[in-house]
Amino acid sequence: MSPRQDRRPVVTGIGVVAPNGVGTDAFWKSTREGISVLDHITRDGCDHMPVRVAGEVRGFDPESLVEERYLVQTDRFTHFAMAAADMALADARITSGDYSDSPFAVGVVTAAGSGGGEFGQRELQRLWGQGSRYVGPYQSIAWFYAASTGQISIRGGFKGPCGVVASDEAGGLDALAHAARAIGRGTDAVVIGAAEAPLAPYSLVCQLGYRELSTSEDPERAYRPFTASANGFVPAEGGAMLVVEEESAARRRGAAVRAVVAGHAATFTGASRWEESREGLAQAIRGALAEARCAPEEVDVVFADALGIPDADRAEALALADALGTHGRRVPVTAPKSGTGRAYCGAPVLDTAAAVLALQDGVVPPTPNVFDVCHELEVVTGRPRPAELRTALVLSRGLMGSNAALVLRHGADTR
Repeated sequence: MSPRQDRRPVVTGIGVVAPNGVGTDAFWKSTREGISVLDHITRDGCDHMPVRVAGEVRGFDPESLVEERYLVQTDRFTHFAMAAADMALADARITSGDYSDSPFAVGVVTAAGSGGGEFGQRELQRLWGQGSRYVGPYQSIAWFYAASTGQISIRGGFKGPCGVVASDEAGGLDALAHAARAIGRGTDAVVIGAAEAPLAPYSLVCQLGYRELSTSEDPERAYRPFTASANGFVPAEGGAMLVVEEESAARRRGAAVRAVVAGHAATFTGASRWEESREGLAQAIRGALAEARCAPEEVDVVFADALGIPDADRAEALALADALGTHGRRVPVTAPKSGTGRAYCGAPVLDTAAAVLALQDGVVPPTPNVFDVCHELEVVTGRPRPAELRTALVLSRGLMGSNAALVLRHGADTR
């Protein structure tokens, strides 16, 4: 069944668990001011790794946010997702009674890249150190990349379309597209997002094969995209969950429409083929703009992928010029993740949350730790930039070759 054009997907709720803040207000305050929270990794068992800097989530108390029966059967990445989902539902003012008569009208879609490495490592250590009888029964499900979708669905009683997107880092944006299309096909609401917890020793070891990973020991220099000193990205944990609803259903509930999910497109250009990502990313941008019926000059701000590898940064700058023309060199570009790290699938959802908040507040947040931009881009640095924002473009690329673009419109947009 094709999506109906009269059913517009809108964002009504945001929940965030990020290195720079637990909760949307804390996250946005830090993001808006361009505060960098990158620091040396403190997680047990990681001190001998060549990766020295990351974005860690601090001040997160899962026991105060997630019930014990769920905590024992889930990994840290799912704790983040469940907590963020609760925040997003509360922000959307959805209560247990709003959809109790129609549980099949609410779905859940998450994206995941690594799954539950910390839980899996603990159980494997018990297997080899103590024997199979000491391995818990939840080992079979807690590590699984589908765990967050399943637990949020079960916990909330949501029986509508549910799914998991495993399409690389860009899957965070692809999950939003799945949610938007589910709305078009008749679903009233979708809880959507991504959260990652890749800083356990086992998870970090699995990342060491990425040549794009920064091994700098200086938190202020470890992740500096679009600069001559760019030498890779730093990993991060955390993510965000959003509530996307059909607009008329949201307005009937009296919910505030934060933004309109207007367009999305995705392409694939192959692992670490950053020069080729120019064409793939430009094609994704064109596709997202076409779906949104948005002219290139209407884009008011770009939330960049900002990988921090010279070839990849150059390809992104050229892709913007290819897709937006001369406007691609003038439009404000920002990459808040340079101050928090890249949380893999969680990164583009955090960017989406920041883009929604930027549209609401009329301000472009700066790009932390970046000063000497060496590409033809209008990268916002230093301080937040006030601006009249109606349309935001969010970009994401994955290390395995996925590219995605998302167009968001201001919540008051009537197009």
